[in-house]
Amino acid sequence: MNFYQQLQSNTEHARQSFLQAPIIQRCFNGDFNLNDYIAFLQQAYHHVKFTVPLLMATGAKLNEDKEWLREAIGEYIEEEMGHQEWILNDLAACGVDKEQARKSQPAPSTELMVAYAFDAIARKNPLYFFGMVFVLEGTSIALADAAAKQIKDKLSLPKSAFKYLTSHGALDQEHMVFFEGLMNKITDPKEQQMIIHSANMFYRLYGDIFRELTPKHGLEQVA
Repeated sequence: MNFYQQLQSNTEHARQSFLQAPIIQRCFNGDFNLNDYIAFLQQAYHHVKFTVPLLMATGAKLNEDKEWLREAIGEYIEEEMGHQEWILNDLAACGVDKEQARKSQPAPSTELMVAYAFDAIARKNPLYFFGMVFVLEGTSIALADAAAKQIKDKLSLPKSAFKYLTSHGALDQEHMVFFEGLMNKITDPKEQQMIIHSANMFYRLYGDIFRELTPKHGLEQVA
């Protein structure tokens, strides 16, 4: 079993727990409204805008023997630039004022996940960031395209309201193939355990964002 397979196996329980978040279950049962989608986008904005800064922080902290990984981070940075603006455009297509959305405050769970990511990179090891990559991109592949179709069909929103979801479903599939190759180059058992621990933490932290999603963290805050 290669390391990527170990990572999947050792985080399966956390992944299943994540998928039980009420709003995810409601989405696939058709039990949601526009406020739910706006709330999701609003919190996505508040963590996606930190993706590039987190990548930069990770690259800066890697040791010289991980130069190959720093080069990969450079590619990630190029791919991820500006994705937060996609989310603001999606919000605008849902009738939300982009600048109010930009200036709104994140939900506590979103703020905590971002804070943990920065802290883990700085205080523990930059490899912790790859647990976050595994969780966010893996769940995007599993949920994004299907969720976009469900939401579009029910809410009759324009195609312009789904740039973030529809782009990330396909884009993250490419990223995960790339990510799998990177992870299989991590052979030190201690480093592998760091990434597994991080991924389990991020499943919990990212799941908390979904469990905390309410309209007050979306439309009511920004409209």
